[in-house]
Amino acid sequence: MQQTQSATSAAHTGMTTRKDMWWLEPALVAIGFACFGAYGTFRAFENNYYEFAHYLSPFYSPKILLPFWQSMHMSPAWLILWIPGGFRATCYYYRKAYYRAYFLTPPACAVTPPVGAGSGYCGETKFPFVMQNMHRYFFYLAGVVLAILWYDVFAAMFYDGGFHLSGLSLFMLLNVVLLSGYSGGCHACRHLVGGRLDCFSCPSAKPQLSAWKFVTKLNEHHMAWAWFSLFSVGLTDFYVRCASQNPALALPLF
Repeated sequence: MQQTQSATSAAHTGMTTRKDMWWLEPALVAIGFACFGAYGTFRAFENNYYEFAHYLSPFYSPKILLPFWQSMHMSPAWLILWIPGGFRATCYYYRKAYYRAYFLTPPACAVTPPVGAGSGYCGETKFPFVMQNMHRYFFYLAGVVLAILWYDVFAAMFYDGGFHLSGLSLFMLLNVVLLSGYSGGCHACRHLVGGRLDCFSCPSAKPQLSAWKFVTKLNEHHMAWAWFSLFSVGLTDFYVRCASQNPALALPLF
């Protein structure tokens, strides 16, 4: 009887009454994550072309050069990337995205998952799912890294006693704006700003209410912020890599 039920379930895996291309989104998510992961891993191992003049790749910022780490010829990127990597891996949106894209739990809304998919899920009480509860702490660490990236933008624009603007510095600025939108719309940030309040109508809560409404607006487009900021980080690093080999790509506009 059990085998019959399993066979029946297996036959209906992926079945749905939906008429749209429901499989396209999880497929694109899987490809997007794979491309970014492959490029990010390559750049972290490459350990080169990450700094040029006043420009520093976000993959290597802040540039931490430990003597022991250098003696082992290890890339300083590995001392940094675990923070934004952990922040995104535990993000509420990304969890839904990669659960669907890679584990098919479920493949999409109203689509039958494979037999046994998600059967071992026990909430966030056991390993490895309990690690998802670290999202709020990764949010704090990512905030520190984001502040440093903002500093890198100003360092790329203000030097030698004046203001200088280039295509690369503008790209770095766009990157930190997108990262700020992603972090600012994070569910952990939304709770930190106003989720602890019991009385939004109290006069003392008005400043927090305004901040909560602003963060909520960002949160409403959290998926867009997540994807745009993910690829802006990779493209900014690629720009720095190209400029370090061809300085003409980062000539100041004025």
